[in-house]
Amino acid sequence: MTYDPLVYMCFATGVSAILVAGVFQSFSDFVMRSLIAANPAGGIESMQNINIKVFRSVFLFMMLGLVPVSIILAGYAYQNHSGQGLGWIMTGTAIYIVFVFLVTMLGNVPMNNRLAAMHHQDEQATGYWRLYGSRWTRWNHVRMMGALISGACFLWACITLASAHHPSLNGRHALTPLLRIEFAAIAIL
Repeated sequence: MTYDPLVYMCFATGVSAILVAGVFQSFSDFVMRSLIAANPAGGIESMQNINIKVFRSVFLFMMLGLVPVSIILAGYAYQNHSGQGLGWIMTGTAIYIVFVFLVTMLGNVPMNNRLAAMHHQDEQATGYWRLYGSRWTRWNHVRMMGALISGACFLWACITLASAHHPSLNGRHALTPLLRIEFAAIAIL
């Protein structure tokens, strides 16, 4: 039983988007609450350090890398496929670009840059920290949901494409080869 490479590409893109959502979720759930609950100078300095360290992280590579990957995936799917799978790929791509990438670039990054320009023990920084904590977290909720929904779209496209490739499956066991790959990857780790 062979599958179109698009099935595997959708699977990998969907899992990657959901991993990005998981990092955002941890910030929304407990990281930001902990930083805000700390002494303002300590919370500010910690967030400033996080914003520096993220530039050398697998997370940033994945988060930003999903933009060209999803665009290439959508272009490939548009040229080579039709049907429901194509719609889910286009939807996942649009959601990721708007609610993850653009929200990050237009919402969270400018706030990070403003915070980075302040000394963590400054009164101005302490005043901004209160506003930063609530607004940054609110934008982060949007990014988390965007990455999660985008990932779900790509995974649904994967299932739809696998089922369409083998109509006799009717959605049953369509992901069996993909699950074997996933279990092999987990065993290696």
